[in-house]
Amino acid sequence: MTFSRHHIVRPTIQRMHGYVPGEQPQDKRYIKLNSNENPYPASPRVLEALQHAIGEDLRLYPDPVANRLRDKAAEVYGLKREQILVGNGSDDLLTMLMRTCVGPGDRVAYPVPTYSLYDDLVTMQDGEIVRVPFADDFSLPPQLANVDAKLTILCHPNAPSGTLPTHAQVEDLAQRVSGILVIDEAYIDFAEETALPLVHKYPHVVILRTFSKSFSLAGMRVGLAFGHPEFMQQLLKVKDSYNVNRLSIVAATAALEDYHWMQKHVGKIRATRTRLTTELRKLGYLVYDSHTNFILARKKGSSQDPIYRGLKDQGILVRYFSVPELADCLRITVGTDEEIDKLVEAMETLMQNA
Repeated sequence: MTFSRHHIVRPTIQRMHGYVPGEQPQDKRYIKLNSNENPYPASPRVLEALQHAIGEDLRLYPDPVANRLRDKAAEVYGLKREQILVGNGSDDLLTMLMRTCVGPGDRVAYPVPTYSLYDDLVTMQDGEIVRVPFADDFSLPPQLANVDAKLTILCHPNAPSGTLPTHAQVEDLAQRVSGILVIDEAYIDFAEETALPLVHKYPHVVILRTFSKSFSLAGMRVGLAFGHPEFMQQLLKVKDSYNVNRLSIVAATAALEDYHWMQKHVGKIRATRTRLTTELRKLGYLVYDSHTNFILARKKGSSQDPIYRGLKDQGILVRYFSVPELADCLRITVGTDEEIDKLVEAMETLMQNA
């Protein structure tokens, strides 16, 4: 049976390819270094809280604005409840921002290459994408603030490069943009400096966070937006009614209550990241200084598709992007020390046999 009513689907959607996530194999034998998941488990407090939450209350809708989580986040991050919005992952919050601010022809700007989902979200709103190229070293392009965009998005640290501009550069951007500046801090816990203080100084700055990376809760899908209370109220108007489920609210709250657990594992990942960077540079890769739980490794002018496929054949998944500006790169999640040892050994063998 074929679908015969293509004409009903908006032309914009028909032309889209859609975002392609990293592979999620069901075969547990793979070493997964392709989706920037945390290799360490969530806090035991999270598991305990979830066990207590599984009961008769599951028949009830969750708190539509997740006030318990908002209050805990306000305490941890030095904000007020009214400055915080909870989403079904930070992707949900990005969708709210697009629904609220972007109509047909409205400009959305960001430096590229970056998180490719931004393209799809703007396209769905029939907005105009303004891609401002990074320099070769992924330094922040000064012209980003000069394009008169409704939304300017800065992935901070950037994905897939892992690089991080200085706080002064980000504040300069905040001072110069004409619309809303969205600072996507999905990986910020692996870095040394956050842009969070800018929320207190600039009412047009919104910062996004996720529990998927540093808190080891990718499977729970929880994100936070920090911003001016009046703007958060506008975002609430387009939020799905019950966008975050009861168990996710419980899990994220418990994770914040055991903040030290997260910091301990972030420390391990940082140490392994340093070792991985050193080993790949020995293999002749250009590895950008990363402030995330992944690294971007480049062999200039040499497609990394054969290495990606060779690693997959050996049960190791990394991320390869076939777009021209990244075809000579591999993005590799920082796993455990044992996983990284196997990765480096496999890459050495592949390069010797190339």
